[in-house]
Amino acid sequence: MKKKHLFIIGIVAVLIFLAIPVIHVLKTKWNEQDIKIETPKGFTNDASQLNLTEIDTLIIVPNNKTEIVNQLKQVIQYAKEKNLKISIAGAQHSMGGHSIYPNGILLNMLPYKQMELDQKNNILTIGSGALWEDAINYLDKYGKSVAVMQAFSSFSIGGSMSVNGHGWQKNLPPVSSSVISFTLMNDKGEIINCSREENPELFKLVIGGYGLFGIILDVKLKVVDNLALKYKSVAMNSDDYVSYYKKFITDNPNVNLVFGRLRVSDKKFLDEATIIYFEKADVKPLSLAAQKTKNKEIRRIVFRSTVNSEYGKRLRWDLETGMNTVLNNTVFTRNELLNGHVSLIENKDPNSTDLLHEYFIPERNFNQFIKDIKPILKDSEIDLLNITIRAVDKDEDSYMNYAREHVFGFVLLFNQKKTAKQENEMKIVTNKLVDMTIKNEGTFYLPYRLHIDKTKMRKIYPQSDSFFELKRKYDPQEIFENKFYLHYK
Repeated sequence: MKKKHLFIIGIVAVLIFLAIPVIHVLKTKWNEQDIKIETPKGFTNDASQLNLTEIDTLIIVPNNKTEIVNQLKQVIQYAKEKNLKISIAGAQHSMGGHSIYPNGILLNMLPYKQMELDQKNNILTIGSGALWEDAINYLDKYGKSVAVMQAFSSFSIGGSMSVNGHGWQKNLPPVSSSVISFTLMNDKGEIINCSREENPELFKLVIGGYGLFGIILDVKLKVVDNLALKYKSVAMNSDDYVSYYKKFITDNPNVNLVFGRLRVSDKKFLDEATIIYFEKADVKPLSLAAQKTKNKEIRRIVFRSTVNSEYGKRLRWDLETGMNTVLNNTVFTRNELLNGHVSLIENKDPNSTDLLHEYFIPERNFNQFIKDIKPILKDSEIDLLNITIRAVDKDEDSYMNYAREHVFGFVLLFNQKKTAKQENEMKIVTNKLVDMTIKNEGTFYLPYRLHIDKTKMRKIYPQSDSFFELKRKYDPQEIFENKFYLHYK
């Protein structure tokens, strides 16, 4: 009888042990308010949900090339006559009003997404309004893939060029390196071809130029082969990240995609890390259509269950660490991995928003930067949800370059309440983090909230004054404007 009782007690204990995380995750789902925040007519906003701004006119461009050229020429002429400014929007994932100008004309470029592949030279010509997922789905039919892109495929091509996004492709420069050329409509309504050989100054200014020099129309991008890739992972103390990265990634010619994560639970805060990487597999890749759909909602809910929850953060780390073992040597395709949507982490709480920061730190200062930011993040009232690490090679193409040598990008995701108190706290935290970035010879990424003043921004981007002078050279009437320009010029 005693053994039977012990067995029953053991079974109950196991069930309780399993029930606690399930209940925690289900509670998160139960408490969600799936309320779509509608932008009022005559206004616009961006991914921060903190930039609601009244505009004069919203113009949704056509898909047809002849029609869009004619329309945009008329819009520029109208803007000049009415003394209006033009801002340019894609998926609007920047968070500092980069695609917004108060009482201005807003161009929605998303419909402009025609595509054509030059299979002989591996060049994709694509409309700037296309999303990366559009490009991936199109290229997949030809066994091809995007060379460099951001972590999520729900950003637009033109938007990614304008912020000069970077991806998790192994040790590559930002998106700029994969751009062969593009056409640009300038402030006079003229169409100019820009490349490293033709109008090279404009080429450098427009990529990472936040829509201040004209309207990007057609883009020629390098493409690569779609590959079958094997899932791999390795865990370490964060102090050993750089040495592990060299051993498992830099010295491994088979690695194609890679990213790292730091532990963000209070227990072992920033002390543990993992590197997830994907090696070439010697099998033929399946098409996207032939692949099984993964349960994205479960992954999203597990992620959302970490908000304001130490238990949720520990649970997510433990689950991901366990899954790293389970998934070892699982084969994916490159396109499948790149085709991740931002909805995987979607926040459905109308009273809060998720905000990104990113800091690019030279390898030599990697460990010191973690030590310096640890007390800032621990003491902050803003809830830190995630830190991803991606290596970025030196950028030779963008005027406002943030990767001036090989750097590691620390991508921080915060959950912030939509209150004045939390907004002020975020500003304080941001400035402290930027101070540590300056101390460690790094740079901060410009597409996020405008919490850094002009003086401090110029410490990290000393080329800013000449950048804004060139803006006025190419657009003397300052037709193309946004909140980023208003804040920093």
